[in-house]
Amino acid sequence: MDAQTEGGMPPKPRVKATLNLGPETYTVNASKGTISEELVSMKEESMGILKEFISKHNVPNDVPDEPLEGSSDDDDEVPENPKKRK
Repeated sequence: MDAQTEGGMPPKPRVKATLNLGPETYTVNASKGTISEELVSMKEESMGILKEFISKHNVPNDVPDEPLEGSSDDDDEVPENPKKRK
């Protein structure tokens, strides 16, 4: 049930989106199938663009995977030499 315009021209996209991600601009057009199919196609393409953008601009944090030795996580332990009472 694809819509065709006169003259055999492909139909104008009914679903369009423009993503402005910082200085970069992406345009998503879907022009095949029903409106629902166009929306699904646009969502998939948009998610791909976002994933690529995040991967490209993701700055890794300098956080180690393993805790450092001597970290303050051991605060619950009892001191080895408790003070003696007189």
